Amino acid sequence: MSLGARVSSPPSAVRTESRCRVDLAGGTLDIWPLGLLFEGAQTVNLAIELPVVVTMARHESGFVVETTSGASAPLSLAELARHADGGLLFQVANHFGLPPVRVRLDSGSPRGGGLGASSAMTVGLIAAADRLTGRGPREVEETARLARDLEARLMRLPTGTQDHYPALLGGCLAIEYHPGGTRVRRIETDLAELGRHLLIVYSGKSHFSASTNWEIIRGCLEGDAEIRGLFSGIAEVASLLPAALSAGDWPLVGELVGREWSLRRHLAAGVSVPAVDSLLSMAKSLGAWGGKACGAGGGGCVAILCPAERRSAIRDALVAADGAVIEALPTNYSLSVD
Repeated sequence: MSLGARVSSPPSAVRTESRCRVDLAGGTLDIWPLGLLFEGAQTVNLAIELPVVVTMARHESGFVVETTSGASAPLSLAELARHADGGLLFQVANHFGLPPVRVRLDSGSPRGGGLGASSAMTVGLIAAADRLTGRGPREVEETARLARDLEARLMRLPTGTQDHYPALLGGCLAIEYHPGGTRVRRIETDLAELGRHLLIVYSGKSHFSASTNWEIIRGCLEGDAEIRGLFSGIAEVASLLPAALSAGDWPLVGELVGREWSLRRHLAAGVSVPAVDSLLSMAKSLGAWGGKACGAGGGGCVAILCPAERRSAIRDALVAADGAVIEALPTNYSLSVD
């Protein structure tokens, strides 16, 4: 499966646009080899209408990285590696042997929101570099693997692929882990109706997933019985979710998402934090079916499933409790490259 058409002559500038995601169940199992250790392991996630835009253009000299905070001076490749906003661009530029470029990075997600924005940005940078250097579009699976590996180089820790597929493909996905490869299956569900029951709220506390994930991975691989038992439960919940989504059984979807979180929050100290617990507890007391922290937890956003008629009341209460609601509906939007 590939994206777009082969480029005959490289352009001077490229713009890519992708979307963030909400993970509903089975996160962390996408980090090799965890998904192979639990029968039927899969991750279920959902692209949301929260854009990540990369604009890459040839530049006369040096690398310039631009964000909402401003633009850097032209940087050497070594200087780019040390720049606060240049890490991902450095990994892509170094891998591709990019000529000098000016890159603008825009994300609709709060920093550390747990919505997969950095992975969506990596996907966008790879697609832009492919187009700018005259390479034809690569297969979806190849892009996801390359993005994973470049992120691992950046963070010096194991990383997964579940964030890349919603950015590449859009929609609601089941990402299954099998010996020899990953199978990505689109879940046919009513996205508009799902959006009426979904509430995404930023806790105000940024998170960093890689270090927490490493603690969990290490415990699992070293045979920690509690962690392995929790992962078995998480894998079981994730296996039940696609059918509930396809059937439009929103109360069951919410119950399963909440059940996944009741297991996940015990994987490691710091996965569950007061800012997240408070939002989820308040939502539940006001009639929500269930919810969880997005990504690895430790802060970031929470995803809550609730009756449509209770959504406004829950939303208002969480805003009053200093939560920041992110109005981002589920979407089928896939990666675009212009």
